[in-house]
Amino acid sequence: MNIEMTNIHKSFGTNRVLAGVDFDLREGEVHALMGENGAGKSTLMNILTGLHGRDEGKIVVDGQETYFANPKEAEERGVAFIHQELNIWPEMTVLDNLFIGKELTSGIGFLNMKQMKALAKEQFRKLAVTIPLTQEAGLCSVGQQQMIEIAKALMTQAKVIIMDEPTAALTEREIEKLFDVIRSLKKEGVSIVYISHRMEEIFTICDRITVMRDGKSVDTQAIPDTSFDEVVKKMVGRELTERYPARQPSPGETVLEVKNTSGKGRFENVSFSVRAGEIVGVSGLMGAGRTEMMRAIFGLDPLDSGEVWVRGKKVSIRKPDDAVKHGIGFITEDRKDEGLVLDFSVRENMALPNLFSFSSRGFISGKKEQDFVDTLTKRLQIKTHSSETQARNLSGGNQQKVVIAKWIGIGPSVLILDEPTRGVDVGAKREIYQLMNELTERGVAILMVSSELPEVLGMSDRILVVHEGRISGELDHEQATQEQIMTLATGGQ
Repeated sequence: MNIEMTNIHKSFGTNRVLAGVDFDLREGEVHALMGENGAGKSTLMNILTGLHGRDEGKIVVDGQETYFANPKEAEERGVAFIHQELNIWPEMTVLDNLFIGKELTSGIGFLNMKQMKALAKEQFRKLAVTIPLTQEAGLCSVGQQQMIEIAKALMTQAKVIIMDEPTAALTEREIEKLFDVIRSLKKEGVSIVYISHRMEEIFTICDRITVMRDGKSVDTQAIPDTSFDEVVKKMVGRELTERYPARQPSPGETVLEVKNTSGKGRFENVSFSVRAGEIVGVSGLMGAGRTEMMRAIFGLDPLDSGEVWVRGKKVSIRKPDDAVKHGIGFITEDRKDEGLVLDFSVRENMALPNLFSFSSRGFISGKKEQDFVDTLTKRLQIKTHSSETQARNLSGGNQQKVVIAKWIGIGPSVLILDEPTRGVDVGAKREIYQLMNELTERGVAILMVSSELPEVLGMSDRILVVHEGRISGELDHEQATQEQIMTLATGGQ
């Protein structure tokens, strides 16, 4: 399928999102779409698939001017969209999620469970996925849910698949498997629109790249004809001299110490410490127990045994309120369901953990609250029409910045960051890294869980590697390599 989008414009009220975008897709190619958060990438694809109407411009599909009425019609015509924010029904089984709205029936109208299970198992086999089909989807990890969404799209026999940050929650092994599937689809003539902020992936799997900035298409190039630095400059309108800002750590006293902690069936006999002004990276394969450890420390899940010490004092953390009182903040990897109240405004989300700071005798000072929100919005360069904009209307990267802002506001002694730059563009990533450096300079201790090995190596002073619920090794920044981390993450020595 060949698609050509010309001079596409789109505004939401007074907010102009697209201001003349050109984009074309050829049969059997992987075409990268890159730009900072809020550049308009997802909006452009939502217009293609009929979720939004365009204000101006033309769309031609296989030589015919074509406008889909809605995403269902687009899918029926062979255009599938795997969204960054997952479309999972948590209380339904994995099998039900795969076939929702596309159930297979027998000749007399009953569900053909045997055929659906066979098709699902075959697709999971191709993706090397081992999730039980009878499991509730809500019990799956974010990475597993991502693989379910990918499998669902592949089962539609689509001619065009739009992938919006498809690897954000996947492990290196799962990413390689996905790339194998993409290469197979290319050979079959399937076209892929690949939206990602991971530059290494773009240069590994894509044929061409279109860069967007401020609602406009800046340039389209064949991948061999461009470079990392050139793409970044086009995206952000300036050069980023270093991908990871230099760190000069000078760790102080031990702020957080975890002793012999276990969570039944999740992790066992885990001990580590973090000092003031230090970034400790936590690496490992998906399902190894990294997130589960952090959730238990923060009181979201129970600790079955072990101790947590803050500044030399043993503390009891049974719920998140306890953690916050002891100066611990937690930026969750699942910003949509756990990090934000999507129907609340930017202001309300930022202020939520900090209301005590603006309150006096039970009353909230609106001015103090607004000053706080304005300061953090400016500091983190959050792109929003106003502080009263609902969080659900922000781009994924700007949603992530709001989550970070609300926890910075409590003035934490310890900040746990679980996949802090997931779905965030290269310019915003650097802003987050610089913010991490500023926080450590003020003495904040940071625990950073990340699936991106370059990020772990680029930002950590020490690295803890997790394998099957245990810490399999600890590496200093100077000695750590990707090979060493992967060896420890897979159970090697």
